[in-house]
Amino acid sequence: MHKLLVLYPKPADPDHFRDYYVTNHLPLVMKWPGLLAWRYSFDVAATNGEAPYFAVFEADFADAAAMAAARSSPQGQRVSADVVNYATGGVVVIHYPVQDGIG
Repeated sequence: MHKLLVLYPKPADPDHFRDYYVTNHLPLVMKWPGLLAWRYSFDVAATNGEAPYFAVFEADFADAAAMAAARSSPQGQRVSADVVNYATGGVVVIHYPVQDGIG
């Protein structure tokens, strides 16, 4: 499995961010080809001090190739182009292969 992680610093208008993200951005995300699962939160907290991020988004893909194909698809290009409409605080995008652990 390959994970895409998006970290959002605090935006200029948190209410606009929340509303736009849920109403407009997430419907675009749901159209990504090869997307296995996704999740997000506006309740980001730090164990000590103030959290450096306002929101977080995670997407799961079968592998790095599936993620790259999704991001370069027309749907993925629309998702990327839409970020400027709500993420006035910027955005940090990282991705990595997931290693399973045994409890």
